[in-house]
Amino acid sequence: MRRGNRRLDIVLGLGAAALILVPWYRIEGGFFGFKWLSAFPFSADTAPGLLQILQHGRSWLAGVVLLFLLGCLARPVGNPMRRGTLLAWIGAVGLVFLSLQGLAIGFSGWTWAISENLFGMLSEGQPSMGAGAVLLALVFVLLFAFGLAERGVMKGDAFIVGSISILAFLVTVFVFYPIGSMFIASVQDFDGSFNPDGLIRNIQDPGIWSLACIAGEERCGVAWRTLLLALMTASCSTLLGLGFALVATRTRFPFKKGLRLLTVLPIITPPFVIGLALTLLFGRAGVITETLSSLLGIEPGRWLYGLTGIWIAQVLSFTPIAFLVLIGVVEGVSPSMEEASQTLRAGRWRTFWRVSLPLMKPGLANAFLIGFIESMADFGNPLVLGGTHGVLSTEIFFAVVGSQNDPSRAAVLAIVLLCFTLSAFLAQRLWLSGKSFATVTGKGDSGAHIALPRGLSIAVHAVVVPWMIFTVIVYGMILIGGFVKTWGLDNSLTLDHYARAFSIGFDNGAIAWTGVAWNSFWTTMEIALVSAPLTAAVGLLTAYIIVRQKFVGRNVFEFALMMSFAIPGTVIGVSYIMAFNLPPIEITGSALILILCFVFRNMPVGVRGGIAAMSQLDKSLDEASLTLRADSFRTICKVILPLLRPAITAALVYSFVRAITSISAVIFLVSAEYNMATSYIVGLVENGEYGVAIAYSSMLIVVMSIVIAGFQLVVGERRLRRENRVVGTSSAPSVPLGQEKTA
Repeated sequence: MRRGNRRLDIVLGLGAAALILVPWYRIEGGFFGFKWLSAFPFSADTAPGLLQILQHGRSWLAGVVLLFLLGCLARPVGNPMRRGTLLAWIGAVGLVFLSLQGLAIGFSGWTWAISENLFGMLSEGQPSMGAGAVLLALVFVLLFAFGLAERGVMKGDAFIVGSISILAFLVTVFVFYPIGSMFIASVQDFDGSFNPDGLIRNIQDPGIWSLACIAGEERCGVAWRTLLLALMTASCSTLLGLGFALVATRTRFPFKKGLRLLTVLPIITPPFVIGLALTLLFGRAGVITETLSSLLGIEPGRWLYGLTGIWIAQVLSFTPIAFLVLIGVVEGVSPSMEEASQTLRAGRWRTFWRVSLPLMKPGLANAFLIGFIESMADFGNPLVLGGTHGVLSTEIFFAVVGSQNDPSRAAVLAIVLLCFTLSAFLAQRLWLSGKSFATVTGKGDSGAHIALPRGLSIAVHAVVVPWMIFTVIVYGMILIGGFVKTWGLDNSLTLDHYARAFSIGFDNGAIAWTGVAWNSFWTTMEIALVSAPLTAAVGLLTAYIIVRQKFVGRNVFEFALMMSFAIPGTVIGVSYIMAFNLPPIEITGSALILILCFVFRNMPVGVRGGIAAMSQLDKSLDEASLTLRADSFRTICKVILPLLRPAITAALVYSFVRAITSISAVIFLVSAEYNMATSYIVGLVENGEYGVAIAYSSMLIVVMSIVIAGFQLVVGERRLRRENRVVGTSSAPSVPLGQEKTA
């Protein structure tokens, strides 16, 4: 009771601070610049909530204050059930009222005609929500959560209920609200009136649903073309990722460190750079194309520009994601189960096929799902290599920013894409439903993983080694391109591109960053280093809640999180501009909108990786910790997280890299003050400065490699300590699983 009251007191204290100590509305120039302190608290721009009501005539905020005071009055209620009911209702109503007043009243007054008809005109409106309003919204969410916990929801665990409530609130604001804003715009005319004609016309467009390719014709609808590409990419990237994981963990391959590096390299490269490298190799004037033409007389063709080229680039780009998801799953398969199979006279092939591979199902399903969604949402590779064979993501881009200017078409294409990804999600759920894959328990374990069957070992080496060589060649082209004066015209070597991008000088004894790329480089690093830990933390917490907790709407909650990953970056960028350019939340042109976009777009990878890894952790580990009176927060920190180090590393690496290499959403959200590396590189390519663009990309690859190594060093490596018993000697006592050795 005391802990619950202390926790409630802290939240109520934060609510009081939101109303009297910080500005209620958005501060021009940023809250953390603290320039507003000179005019605080009496200026209308910087006044807190109470003074906005008393001094500046914004009487509608009185309802918010009244609801908060009711929450304070509920604090001394002695009956926990009654107090919980009051707090839950006050939190829910307070959050709804705060949201409605923000949506209903804009800069110039009412934004809804019905409000003006009911309450009359307002003499003035209000700016966007600021620190005070956001903090009070968070307080209402926590009051709602603490109320449910006091009523016994989730066994009264306030941390779990609070986590679910905050995550649901954030997903609603930063996923559903922007997409909803875009869909509403798709059925509106330019004057804001309702007009669904554009939406109906685009739904019936044969260019989306044509089956001409099945009938033997060259062209087919963009929907089926995208689906076919996604299935091919997901299948190949999953199989290759599994092959890489098996070679890295189950063989004596002599170049394992190089293998791990090569599997990570494609993911830390801007996608259009891989497309340019493939063009240099296989385009009409490519190195390999011209070599084959001169040696064998083969006429150069355009086979690279279309689905084939996109597929090769996507498999190069997304295989590392599958590898990062599968490496921890392959390592987590218990050797004792494989030894038990061999004890029962099963051969290595039968053991792998009937024991090891089925235990990898969560990882395989998650790797396939991520590859499928990644292919659906990919924008850079189809833009560079698609030619006339557009896919859903590029069609959405051209519908929004091209000459079409048709938001209805963009919305229809986005709905089609969501239907495909939803189907993949449901199929994965069906395949894994009702099965347990736990192999890491609190009991002792021993033994070593069995060697791969000879035939399988030969097969994976036959696939992995050529793919490694191909990857080296692709990156060799990228590396050489930064030192060549002009691609295809003047192949003499030069350092001018690196000097132009990253030159350093001295001005009055101080370092001057004179290179043209430094500004966007430092901005990119700062935003990526902030967003990566947030993405990993939110993703893994969500995975813990989904796997370990049972609550109403869990499946809907999981799908809502995955939906942000399934939507193309072009749609995310446009929807964020539509939603967050006006009250109640105005953050366009700031670093915050970029961070939020990265967190909620990349979070599903942390969720899927965490689910795959956590499916192998037996629930007895949690139960033992809770039995010893540790709460959920301590259990997560001391028991679960040390066993999830591969998943933590994967989430950190992926979110950091995607923050640097993303282009589709970023190109809509950057500003002159906050310009990202990828948008700057696109500008260089558009201006024909290919050498500087490649030099910049090469530098990004080097920097990302260093930071990824740092993440690995900080997080450490999971060590599932297993003893290898020697036949003929007495076995030593088992060492419990889960003991960790950090790097």
